[in-house]
Amino acid sequence: MEEVVAAAEIADYLGVSRQRVARLTRRPDFPEPIAHLSVGRIWRASDVRGWAARRASHDEM
Repeated sequence: MEEVVAAAEIADYLGVSRQRVARLTRRPDFPEPIAHLSVGRIWRASDVRGWAARRASHDEM
């Protein structure tokens, strides 16, 4: 089964607040959620990790 994450898990992974995650998820380069549940949106963990890795390598340039 594929690992999924919600905003709280993304915040923990990135070391930011959930409010910051809300802003990040509005960026055009942030992955699209795979579902909109009654408790909120969820993303593939692999998509979020890939996005974070690309951002980290971009920020180092």
